[in-house]
Amino acid sequence: MIRITGISGSLRKGSFNTALLRAVTQILPSDCNLEVVRLNEIPLYNADVEASEGIPVPVQNLKDMIANCDALLLATPEYNSSIPGVFKNGIDWLSRPTEDIARIFRNKPVGIIGASTGSFGTMLSQVAWLPVLRALGTRVWFGRTCYISNAETVFDESGQLVDKGAFGRLEAYISGFVEFTRQVTQERE
Repeated sequence: MIRITGISGSLRKGSFNTALLRAVTQILPSDCNLEVVRLNEIPLYNADVEASEGIPVPVQNLKDMIANCDALLLATPEYNSSIPGVFKNGIDWLSRPTEDIARIFRNKPVGIIGASTGSFGTMLSQVAWLPVLRALGTRVWFGRTCYISNAETVFDESGQLVDKGAFGRLEAYISGFVEFTRQVTQERE
């Protein structure tokens, strides 16, 4: 079983990126599992809190989940042409203490998808993630891109991805990402 942790970078109840991850669950092969995570319980990073109280329980739980999964799938919004602060904050906490970076992220297959109401989807946000993911030692899949633009027109009121073109792009991306994850997993064995 391939275990994928999918993180939505939006806190919004009706998040298009959380909905995008739910759409992924419809696409995955039967030998894959996606656990969708939201960052609502992750506090703002503060080194004083880390020093006096340690790693918060929600952060530690997410660190363990990522360490124990086979791949990580980021569903990123795009705010002001870059990474959403809440998402970067979550990753910053996950990289603390720095000695844990290898356990959590080293050689972890990572995919980046995203939905936005803009006409370019989340292209700039996805590019902005690359130096962060490189610094963490992940293995980002570059075989395809998945930028879902005009998100308010491709999801229905209940958050279902109803646009056939967008669904097809997501399906092609996930198919390649799963194959990439299989290859990386086999290399480790």
